[in-house]
Parts: sequence; C-alpha cells; structure tokens
Amino acid sequence: MEKFLHDKPVVPRTNEEKQSVINRLKRIEGQVRGIQRMVEEDRYCVDILVQISAINAALKKVGFSVTERHMKHCVSHAVQDGEGETAIDELLEVMKHFSK
Repeated sequence: MEKFLHDKPVVPRTNEEKQSVINRLKRIEGQVRGIQRMVEEDRYCVDILVQISAINAALKKVGFSVTERHMKHCVSHAVQDGEGETAIDELLEVMKHFSK
C-alpha cells in the first residue's frame, strides 16, 4: 500500500469548493446514467461514444481542479515545511495514473 504525505488536505476545502466539485460529479453521474439508458435503448454506437468522450473530458476537468488546489495548498505548504521533494514525488506518481 502506498504511503502518502497526508491523508487530509493541509487547508480544508471551503464549502463552496466542496459544492463545486460535488456538483460536477453529480452531473457526470447523470451523464453515466444517460449512457446506460442509451445502451438499454440500443442507441447508435457513435452517439454513445460521443457521450463517453464528454464524460472523460468532464472527469479530466474535475481532476485538474483537484490537482490545481492540491498544488496551491498541499504542495506549496510541503515546500515551505521542507517536504517539497516528497510532495512533488507523490504528485508525480499520482499524475502517472492520469496519463494511462
């Protein structure tokens, strides 16, 4: 099991930040349900693929948002505390998963 620098953000997310991410994820959840209905209705493959592409793009946007916040708060804080190399290595390891 991987060991991470922290198990919670250094600076807690504001209610607005949480709600923004949750709203995006709920929209994505709705899109996934829409694709399930499309498959059940035996819709045209290309239409389904277009929706899958839209979901992938939406998830990447959420990932970028979370990554940006992590860099601005958690990584920045770690650098100031002398743990920058560890935090950067941790982030790079996670980012490898985004490129798969």
